[in-house]
Amino acid sequence: MTLRSVTAVVPFVLLLFPATSLLAGSPPSATAVPGTDGYVTIPKAELRPNKSQHYRAIFNATEAAGRPTEVVPALNMAGSELNALAAENVPLSNARFVVVFHGAAIDAILDDAHYKAKYGVDNPNLSVLAAMRKAGTEIFVCGQNMLAVAMDPKAISPDVRVASDALLVLMAYQNKGYALLDF
Repeated sequence: MTLRSVTAVVPFVLLLFPATSLLAGSPPSATAVPGTDGYVTIPKAELRPNKSQHYRAIFNATEAAGRPTEVVPALNMAGSELNALAAENVPLSNARFVVVFHGAAIDAILDDAHYKAKYGVDNPNLSVLAAMRKAGTEIFVCGQNMLAVAMDPKAISPDVRVASDALLVLMAYQNKGYALLDF
């Protein structure tokens, strides 16, 4: 079978057998952080979340969402990983997550009034920020970046703490063994 014939057959097969039936997983769940991607349990996966493991990650939030009505990628990914752990019955106390905002993602931390003034819609990130803080996630914004864009500290979500510099936050947590995940 040639590559051309394989690429012609794959879409037809996917129509007959959607991915969810091929994997036989349960529907996606988003119990820990609603508003972010859910998690589908893969019954025969070789590697799954482990209830006794501790997960440490720092999410480098630099990318803006595709549209103002969407959650920024770093928050979505951090939330979806918390959802994965919750769906697999891993205690969320085993997840030590940190998110640091700078660059194009910085507007995601604006309070609703300032976000709405800038984009004309409610900030979809606020409920996710609150849920992540409730789950124990530490959330920072780069003070240097705030100065550069003249962002008033009074205009940000109360779930976010101002750090002197995002890169110093990234280094400090990586030095503590946190995995760096860029979005």
